[in-house]
Amino acid sequence: MSNFRMDLLVCGGTGCQSTDSFELAEKLNAEIKAAKLQDEVRVVLTGCFGFCEQGPIVKVMPDNIFYVRVSPDQAALLVKEHIQKGRVVQELLYEEPETKQKLDEQSDMPFYKKQNRIALKNCGLIDPENINEYIAVDGYQALGKVLTTMSPAEVIEEIKKSGLRGRGGGGFPTGLKWEYTKKSDADIKFIICNADEGDPGAFMDRSILEGDPHSVIEAMAIAGYAIGAQKGYVYIRAEYPLAIHRLKIAVEQAYELGLLGKNILGTDFGFDIYLKYGAGAFVCGEETALINSLEGGRGEPTVKPPFPAEIGLWKKPTSINNVETFANICPIILNGADWFKSIGTEKSAGTKVFALAGKINNVGLVEVPMGTTLREIIFDLGGGIKDDRKFKAVQTGGPSGGCIPEQYLDTHIDYDTLGEIGSMMGSGGMIVMDEDNCMVNIAKFYLEFTVDESCGRCTACRVGNKRLLEILTHITEGEAEMETLERLKDLSQIIKDSSLCGLGQTSPNPILSTMKYFWDEYVAHVKNKNCPAGVCTKLLKYHIDPEKCKGCTLCAKACPAGIISGKVKEAHVIDKEACIKCGACEKICKFGAVLRK
Repeated sequence: MSNFRMDLLVCGGTGCQSTDSFELAEKLNAEIKAAKLQDEVRVVLTGCFGFCEQGPIVKVMPDNIFYVRVSPDQAALLVKEHIQKGRVVQELLYEEPETKQKLDEQSDMPFYKKQNRIALKNCGLIDPENINEYIAVDGYQALGKVLTTMSPAEVIEEIKKSGLRGRGGGGFPTGLKWEYTKKSDADIKFIICNADEGDPGAFMDRSILEGDPHSVIEAMAIAGYAIGAQKGYVYIRAEYPLAIHRLKIAVEQAYELGLLGKNILGTDFGFDIYLKYGAGAFVCGEETALINSLEGGRGEPTVKPPFPAEIGLWKKPTSINNVETFANICPIILNGADWFKSIGTEKSAGTKVFALAGKINNVGLVEVPMGTTLREIIFDLGGGIKDDRKFKAVQTGGPSGGCIPEQYLDTHIDYDTLGEIGSMMGSGGMIVMDEDNCMVNIAKFYLEFTVDESCGRCTACRVGNKRLLEILTHITEGEAEMETLERLKDLSQIIKDSSLCGLGQTSPNPILSTMKYFWDEYVAHVKNKNCPAGVCTKLLKYHIDPEKCKGCTLCAKACPAGIISGKVKEAHVIDKEACIKCGACEKICKFGAVLRK
């Protein structure tokens, strides 16, 4: 791919950008120029490598050496030692936590060993702002194949045969959606890429667009050919400036090379792509709300049927797929449906990208075959729980999903199994929680998000979720009775059954799953007026263990309310009635004498 002797691939995703990877790239370039090696060595800002916890990342090619946590100040060291002297910089290598062994190759790291990168295959490998690099890794070969050797019906059949299901959350078969849209009789049809990724902690689609935008552009053109559409829209939230920047460049480059526009690759097929920016409304991830927003209206869902495949954008048949779904299209066309179906499970073929976040050591992006267990993802790839704390639950599917307890860690992940245990795949957010998380408070957090993001069109969601939030607030403040829990459960079910769209229908899932698996925590809040995790402020009680207290007086000095008493070198006491529960005493105590419960 390169005429240079050596490439320094620097992670240019948003995560590493926030830890100064762009500044690192500038300093590497400056050091290379100072050494007069600019004609032999180049720095390439790539997309996300996925290993966000270890950023900024620099991969040296063709040496295949993987450096982690490289600060801009270490640019001179890397250039001097590795590039000029040919010596691996040991202090910049990843250290395996258990064995303390230094690993210099990406494939040897536990984080990558069980991954199978299909949607993410080019992220971290190519310059996303250079179409030639995408072409060098078989880019636009799939489009050429379908335009010259396959009919639209054959393309749809291949996608149907592959078993690819929508990666945006619903899991509807992609080929079937394309077929329905193709069969709808209309003079104009549309393709829409849903890049409105709104789940808290999710960054899968953003990373694909930042690291491999042409894979989505090419797939949209293929989809357009398959269903008979000549226009496509990427609906992307304006909060993704880097993804938008790179997507714009990619679209311009595709037009320049005749890969978009009229008579693509000398055929009579033409396809145009336009970008539409969303304002960050979570509900616009729902198909019909997205369409309303794209048309310039209020982002509200409509009653289905009719589905967008029949009546969509501008009342014309429209196929909507999310970014990750499109990222799987070209590999399927090039490698065949049977290849794709051989990965994953019988009903959930292929791989899935997950964004690991929360109380986990290896925060980042992973792509694993469907059927991989939660335990493998969290403990093998994710490196386990931070600070050696005890695993408590994992939230999958964002605000629409559920909290999965320890007893289901060996569940093989696919669309059906997650549904059976009260959660869902969603777009791929995976937030890990430890023993210090209060599950009632977690349910309240997601309800706060849902209430904020509800479009307000239907009463069940607009009013019902506010009532749910009020009940949860009463519980976390010690103002509820046992019958309150039954009301909470009943109202949750009513909202699931009567809401207009998926946002409302799934909004009670965090409540129902936590009530199912962590019922004792709800009871403790209601009966004992106690938060077992010590999170709910109104229920907190601070006290000082007289056996641990050394009488250093630090807690008394730190207390803003002045309600801690005691003499020097004698055990201190907190006035529990006057305590404002700020936690200042606990934070400053050096002996672990201040306890909360």
